[in-house]
Amino acid sequence: MRRRDLLLSPFALAAAGLAPAPSGRPAQARVAGDELRFFRILTGSAATTAFPIGTLVASAISNPAGSRPCDRGGSCGVPGLIAVALTSPGSVANIAAVANESIESGFAQADLVYSAYSGEGLYFRRAKQPNLRVIANLYPETVHLIARRDSGIQDIRDLVGKRVSIDRAGSGTRFNAEIILNAYGVRLSQIKAAELDPGDAADRLAAGEIDAFFLIAAYPAAVVADLTQKGIATVIPLAARAIEAALKRHRFFSREVIPANSYAGVPETETLSIGMQWVVSETANAELIYDIVAALWQPASRKLLDGGHIKAQQIRRETALTGLSTPLHFGAERYYREVGLLS
Repeated sequence: MRRRDLLLSPFALAAAGLAPAPSGRPAQARVAGDELRFFRILTGSAATTAFPIGTLVASAISNPAGSRPCDRGGSCGVPGLIAVALTSPGSVANIAAVANESIESGFAQADLVYSAYSGEGLYFRRAKQPNLRVIANLYPETVHLIARRDSGIQDIRDLVGKRVSIDRAGSGTRFNAEIILNAYGVRLSQIKAAELDPGDAADRLAAGEIDAFFLIAAYPAAVVADLTQKGIATVIPLAARAIEAALKRHRFFSREVIPANSYAGVPETETLSIGMQWVVSETANAELIYDIVAALWQPASRKLLDGGHIKAQQIRRETALTGLSTPLHFGAERYYREVGLLS
């Protein structure tokens, strides 16, 4: 069985005798007399940015027994480790699996990680997850406010009285949409709110049934590109000065600029982003997490990430601690202190 198959397919792993571990500890198996460690990463659906990036990250930290040495162009990851990127429903499911230690790690939006850790926002009425720990901020997911070109919406305050999708109840997008609206002094009661998933919202906007919708996704997002290419919609800027209070209160937000022509006919647009974070349980082995983080940020991984998905080029050590509101895992903290990113 090829190593690539092991990285991409949970079914291949099962066939190889690498059954998932019942706890957050890496699964182990004996292969040709060598101990093989198995580390799973929950990402998102196959159509999301998270899954292809997860496969790159998994490849970067893997180094199964028998691999060619790193200095000879072989694997440069953690010796004896095979990491696997798995598809999932997304951040909320990933957080739940990591928190109950049924999976080793997962990707999740920073806002939801913090909400789960602190028991606030979306998790106010859910079980608090104080055992969540971050090992790295990876790449930004961009806040989009998409509006019909003929709607008269040029600023977020123009949403008053308009038909606006804020995503489904309980979603991270809705949680953040409410924060952003409040920062601009717009109450939810002042808009005609719809609760639609992004695909439905795009269809309804194209049909003229809503005027705008919120979306959190890495740019260029396919649903936005389709609407702008057809001349139906544009992206509304979120000026950082107007939401300075939100930036200070909610540290998971960062300033972001969507470059000109990322979407047809849309100029450079100021907005916000929320980091996609890599999380583990507090009980994860500190030595292993230290080794994984060190492998992620070594030079060979840089070449792998830069040659992969375009968003992976934004995964950089210097931004590994950006937007952190949730504590670092002890093993990761040790690494960042050693390289001078923490004092």
